[in-house]
Amino acid sequence: MDSLITAAARALAAGDVLGALKRVGVRDDPPALALRGIAMAQLGDFERAKVLLRRAARAFSPREAVARARCVVAEAEIALVSRDLGWPAKALDSARATLEAHGDRINASHARLLEVRRLLLIGHLDEAEQALAGFDPASLPPALRANHELVVAGIALRRLRTKMARAALARAGRAGRDANIPALTAEVESASQVLDTPAARLIARGDERLLLLEDVETLLASKALVVDACRHAVRNGDTVVSLARRPVLFALARALGEAWPADVSRGTLITQAFRARHVDESHRARLRVEIGRLRAALRPLAGVSATSQGFALVPRRSREVVVLARPVEEEHAAVLAFLADGESWSSSALALALAASQRTVQRALDALAAAGKVQFYGRGRARRWLTRPLPGFTTTLLLPGPLPSD
Repeated sequence: MDSLITAAARALAAGDVLGALKRVGVRDDPPALALRGIAMAQLGDFERAKVLLRRAARAFSPREAVARARCVVAEAEIALVSRDLGWPAKALDSARATLEAHGDRINASHARLLEVRRLLLIGHLDEAEQALAGFDPASLPPALRANHELVVAGIALRRLRTKMARAALARAGRAGRDANIPALTAEVESASQVLDTPAARLIARGDERLLLLEDVETLLASKALVVDACRHAVRNGDTVVSLARRPVLFALARALGEAWPADVSRGTLITQAFRARHVDESHRARLRVEIGRLRAALRPLAGVSATSQGFALVPRRSREVVVLARPVEEEHAAVLAFLADGESWSSSALALALAASQRTVQRALDALAAAGKVQFYGRGRARRWLTRPLPGFTTTLLLPGPLPSD
């Protein structure tokens, strides 16, 4: 490898994009094409970057398997950053295996971290943890150590293990400073702000207050009966009753939880659970049926007693009932949660991350666009959606993925 290619590679590793382009900007040999592609990606021109990397991969000879694999890894990183979640993950796995077989441990580690970041993004936390098992970042360069700790912190945040997340972010901060890459340092600082930003609302006895993530962790570990509106479940310690697939029952449970220790009138329950404008005898009959189903579902945690006006929640093992609600409640909150990361998403990537149909996601995006909450650029398959981050709130509890005891 000639001196200009080596110097350009070092410049890119240090975050000096313009310095790298000065050295290889007019060259069309495969190593130069690859470095130009990485430089364009760092400048945000992802389409041009992908074209250059594919040209480089084709130009490398079959004997240069490591160079071709590195191009695949670079393209995978661009796909992740540009939220192209449909990019073939098998290609990245194959490239990682090639790099490991040829002793390129650093780029193989980078490929593994990209795999884990994708799994984390779509909420596959168990798979992400398995992929990280046995991964030792101690001998990696500072930039990769920082990325590893960001992934560890991301998993811990989604699991609501705030002490583990703080420790990982502290290590990421030290590694980021050692790497001396401004963009990486900014990413670590942005991730750290999640722990000091309101993540949920606590509703209890008619009052509301904002909670940080560590407050949510403490609440879920307490003896209180929690009606969890973030995951549509009712939980007490390790016992969790999921009502995610039973929206009417959860609406009844939330109404009873918000009113506790008082009761809720039958008319109010019908209005909130069935969204009925005019209450008639058919609604009252349906309410009796649904209350019976709710009693059966909540039997391990609470009872539902009839009163002269309506119904009341009666916890079995707890002395306190609270409702844990999202910091910002929107009809399409899950879509907004992904867009709030500041990146541009395609509707297909959002559908994959949300485990929903693309048509459902498209309808949500159209509704949010009509309300002025999101915007798009591009046409057809190149269309991307984005919005500004929700001010003053973290969206961790809006994203899919299990909480403790799920």
